[in-house]
Amino acid sequence: MSNEIIRALEERINDMECKLAFQDQTIDELNDALSKQQMLITVMQDQMKFVVGKVKNMDSSNMADPSEETPPPHY
Repeated sequence: MSNEIIRALEERINDMECKLAFQDQTIDELNDALSKQQMLITVMQDQMKFVVGKVKNMDSSNMADPSEETPPPHY
């Protein structure tokens, strides 16, 4: 093979190695972001379950009976 062909092949290999390195970095960054998002979703689900439980357990006696309230002044 001539030197030009070898040089061209080496350049292509170097380009492919650079692209592979950038792809590996991107995959690692995306994996980290996905892991953080999943942890946040888990925390938010736990918080939502807590809030739903609180709302379900609310004592209805704390709420006013609409039939006992006087109508607002603009009526």
